[in-house]
Amino acid sequence: MKHTTLAILAFSSLFLVSCNKEKSAIEAQENATKDAIENRKDAVNAAAADAKKQTETKAKVDKANIEASKDAAQAQLDADKKKAEAESDAQKAAVDARKR
Repeated sequence: MKHTTLAILAFSSLFLVSCNKEKSAIEAQENATKDAIENRKDAVNAAAADAKKQTETKAKVDKANIEASKDAAQAQLDADKKKAEAESDAQKAAVDARKR
C-alpha cells in the first residue's frame, strides 16, 4: 500500500511539473507574441510619422512652387501692362506728331 501511495504521489508530481512546463511554455509564447506585436506597432507608428513628415515637406515645397508661379505670373502681367501702356503712349505720340 505504501508503494501505491508513493507511486500515486510521484505520478501526481510528474503531472503537475509537466503542466507547469506547458503553462510556462504557453506564457513564453504569449509574451513573445505580445513583444512581436508591440514591435510591429512601433514600426507602424514610425512609418506613419515618417510619411507624415514627408507629406508636410512636400506640401511646403508645393506651396513654395505655387507662390513662385504666382509671383512669376504677376511679374509677367505687370510687364505686359507696362508694354501695353508704352505702346499706347507711342501711338498717342505718333497721332500728336501727325497733327502738327
